[in-house]
Amino acid sequence: MHEDSEVLRRPVVLSVSGLGVKVGGKTVLENVSFNLEAKETLAIVGPNGSGKTTLFRALMGLVPHSGRVSWSTESKIGLVPQSLVATDLPITVAEFLSLKCKAGFQESMNSVGLGMEVLRQRLGSLSGGELQRVLIAWAIVDRPRVLLFDEPTSGVDIGAEEPIYQRLESLKEQLGITTLLISHNMHVVMHYSDYVLALNKRPLLFSETKNVSHTKLLEIIYGAQVTPQGTAPQEAERPSS
Repeated sequence: MHEDSEVLRRPVVLSVSGLGVKVGGKTVLENVSFNLEAKETLAIVGPNGSGKTTLFRALMGLVPHSGRVSWSTESKIGLVPQSLVATDLPITVAEFLSLKCKAGFQESMNSVGLGMEVLRQRLGSLSGGELQRVLIAWAIVDRPRVLLFDEPTSGVDIGAEEPIYQRLESLKEQLGITTLLISHNMHVVMHYSDYVLALNKRPLLFSETKNVSHTKLLEIIYGAQVTPQGTAPQEAERPSS
């Protein structure tokens, strides 16, 4: 590796080594290892029950785990969950956002394609898509350095999904945000991630996204369900910088 390559290398934001999670004696995750550098986007993919959300919880220290999870000291994290039951919350969008940040909502609202008039609406009155975009606005309102997205557009109409990812991509460039994204949408994975981690309780693949095709990724995740030949999944190491 040339010296100038070392100079250009970005700092490591997250380092995971030998991560494992057991619940009630049952293995949910085992031997997960990867590094993520600043401003990179990692897509985490796999079938239902493969441990994707459990991985997020372990990374945030919300569940006991074996192995090592090491965040850089400057890692301020924002999380977008799959959903929020808002019908019992008698507060407006502005009041909800102000629980985290007292002012400066316009940038985050613009970033998710919502007008400022939405701030006056109660959370319980929003459509599923509107609520999901408010949750994204909540995650970015205090300018985190790392974003964790667990199916962040699951309740958003297909036509509104693409602009959200385009805006988030722009925010990543402007603010230097590092992103971890759980998604079943292969178009999103292929177009908006730098690296992809395929899981089914253990790592099936870790690769630069540009080095794996859409078809191959589906084959690795689902095996014979996608291709009759059932090519065995291959583990891959992170390419050297």
